[in-house]
Amino acid sequence: MVILKEAVSKADLKTFIKFPFSLYRDSPYWVPPLISDELNAFDKNTNPAFKNADAWFYLAYKDNKLVGRIVGIINWVEVKQQQIPKVRFGWFDFIDDTAVSEALLNKIAEIGREHQLEFIEGPVGFSNLDKVGVLTEGFTEIGSMVTWYNHPYYADHYTQHGFQKEKGYVENKFPAENADPALFTRLNDLVKKRYKLKELNFDNTKDILPLADQMFALFNQTYDKLSSFVPISDAQIAYFKKKYISFINPEYIKFIVDSKEQLIAFAIVMPSFSKALQKANGKLFPFGFYHLLKAKKKHRDVHFYLIGIHPDYQNKGVTAIIFNEYYKTFTANKIDMCYRTPELEDNVAIRQMWKHFEPVIHKRRATFKKNIDL
Repeated sequence: MVILKEAVSKADLKTFIKFPFSLYRDSPYWVPPLISDELNAFDKNTNPAFKNADAWFYLAYKDNKLVGRIVGIINWVEVKQQQIPKVRFGWFDFIDDTAVSEALLNKIAEIGREHQLEFIEGPVGFSNLDKVGVLTEGFTEIGSMVTWYNHPYYADHYTQHGFQKEKGYVENKFPAENADPALFTRLNDLVKKRYKLKELNFDNTKDILPLADQMFALFNQTYDKLSSFVPISDAQIAYFKKKYISFINPEYIKFIVDSKEQLIAFAIVMPSFSKALQKANGKLFPFGFYHLLKAKKKHRDVHFYLIGIHPDYQNKGVTAIIFNEYYKTFTANKIDMCYRTPELEDNVAIRQMWKHFEPVIHKRRATFKKNIDL
């Protein structure tokens, strides 16, 4: 018999966070999160997502042993303003036992039913800057700090419980040497001259912060037409600035401005922290901080985290400016491999943007949906 317990206390949440550490103890591909970061993400007084969302955390036990976990989330902006009657779920991990996964998913359906919502979908986080999707291909590829890893049996559990695939995502990679400057150098000069644009490069994180608010506002403008997009609030912007900016080498953030110094495009690339996080094993101290700092300073792989382009400048070759700047930076830093974070399968514009780099799909993931019986 599966028994569910709601995780409410800090001790319960630590148990919740640490469950995957045992589930993936022997996996060379799982990348542990920092326990302190996870605690902050689940703290209603720290994470501003809770200003517009409610969340419920559950632990599953069988024979007095912890065997699963799940978070149920209602994003009220999504429900009330966008009129999408959905209850989300995420941080969903479980042993290969359908009774366990069913009990946890049924609890999420129960939450949705209590709030008169019509369907459940996941795995997703609180917002579009959180992790998304269950891994369906690429199980022998190492994870990253901004994605979930899972065992191959996960997707089978969804289908066995009557879920259907809702959104598909792909993750691509390409060698940095595929970024042939002949593809974008000439276009870079033409686009800058035609639209009176210029690039901004930085060597110091503190110089980036004054533009960070504009950057996330532009992120909202770039993606607000996507069906799955929920705008990032000002409070969330402040939270993500604090959470991620310190992890990013300043030379890996590129800004493009117009003749009035208004931001019209940006891109964020992060060093790969996967191996460093595995060594840290969830803890910053005593040695976790050292491993992360070392990875930030010395690395050969990078992840393209975010790219935003103002709607007025999309399809006008602005990416040539961005790629031209990264080419110079990657060459100087001797970068070997570039990875892209999950992108919607049906985002044709993104595929077109990267096609000249000959990217290879190395992972697929998906969210799953099921209607709630009212």
